[in-house]
Amino acid sequence: MAGGWAKDGAVQEQIDASIEDAVEQARGNLKHGDSLTHCEECGEPIPEARRRAAPGVRYCIDCQQALEQKNSNSSINRRGSKDSQLR
Repeated sequence: MAGGWAKDGAVQEQIDASIEDAVEQARGNLKHGDSLTHCEECGEPIPEARRRAAPGVRYCIDCQQALEQKNSNSSINRRGSKDSQLR
C-alpha cells in the first residue's frame, strides 16, 4: 500500500527498475572478444595469465581498478521527493 500521491506498487516498481539498471550495466561490463596484450590506458603489458582468466580484457589490473572505482561512484536518485533532491 502506497501513501500520499504514489500509486499502489510504486515502491516495488522502483526496486525493479533499479535491479534492471544494475543487470543491464553488469551485462555491458562483460568482456568479449580477444584480449589485448598491452593495456589500452597506460600501455603496460597485460600478463598472459590475466588474459586467459578474463577473455576480452583491455586494461591492466591497476587501470581496471581505477576505472571500476570511478564508475562505482555514480548513483541514480529515483526518489521524487523534494527532500531527496535537496541532498
